[in-house]
Amino acid sequence: PRKIVQTKFSTLNIRSQTHRTREEMTTIEVRTVLYCKACGMPPEYCEYGPDYETHCKPWLKKTHPDIYTKLKAARKGKVEEAEADEKEAPGPTEPWTTEQRLQAFYGKYMPEKVDGIPAILEKYAGKEQKLFVALVKKYGPEPEDPYYANQNDDDDDNSDDDSLNAGMSKMDTKKRRGATAKTVHKVDTRVIIQKISRNRKKAVTIVVGMDTVPDVKLKDVSKAFSKRFAGSSSVKDAAGGKKEIILQGDHQDEAAAFIVDKFKVPGDAVFLDMDGEFVPFA
Repeated sequence: PRKIVQTKFSTLNIRSQTHRTREEMTTIEVRTVLYCKACGMPPEYCEYGPDYETHCKPWLKKTHPDIYTKLKAARKGKVEEAEADEKEAPGPTEPWTTEQRLQAFYGKYMPEKVDGIPAILEKYAGKEQKLFVALVKKYGPEPEDPYYANQNDDDDDNSDDDSLNAGMSKMDTKKRRGATAKTVHKVDTRVIIQKISRNRKKAVTIVVGMDTVPDVKLKDVSKAFSKRFAGSSSVKDAAGGKKEIILQGDHQDEAAAFIVDKFKVPGDAVFLDMDGEFVPFA
């Protein structure tokens, strides 16, 4: 009997010690969560609601100015970080290849055909330009190449500078009259020359981008091509609303050299389309 009693007491002591240890180890931290009286959400999420500017922001600024100041500083920091990331992100250094153009086109209009692009390229080898013309007529405009989109952004920045200059005083405007008063929009010159084989012996040379060369008319360029290469040359509409010059015969390298010499286009602004890869002429 004595042994049994001792065993019971020892078991009770162990249980009491375990209970005390758990109480000592367990600490409950009480937090108070603030909810907006306008929308019922925590202030960190108010900005995502439709009534932030009209209801949530005035209430938070009036009742909890310290929290409003902290959240405002945090949002400002996020915006600055995003802007810094956009500035640091490098843009593409060359335009899309033919395969990338098809991937972007089918990805937008017909995603189920993306896997069949290699077969399409093989089927329309030498007829890529006609393929894009047909696709644009059937589905819609071709997706914009990021390379050209970055150039358009630069043009927008120039237009913003022009609008600031337009707001100058009348006295400054009078001083700027004459040749310096004309607004000049800079366009990056980029000429792409492609050779398309129609038959085994016949080929045509397609020149795109001559309209980006300053003070040059496409009709004059076409006439110069006809005279230089003794063949027919014409200006046609290309995909995306652009213009192209179609020259009979395989004159890809000769046309590039002629453009550089005749129209003073920099060699690094002229590209040869070599099986879908754009190679600088210079």
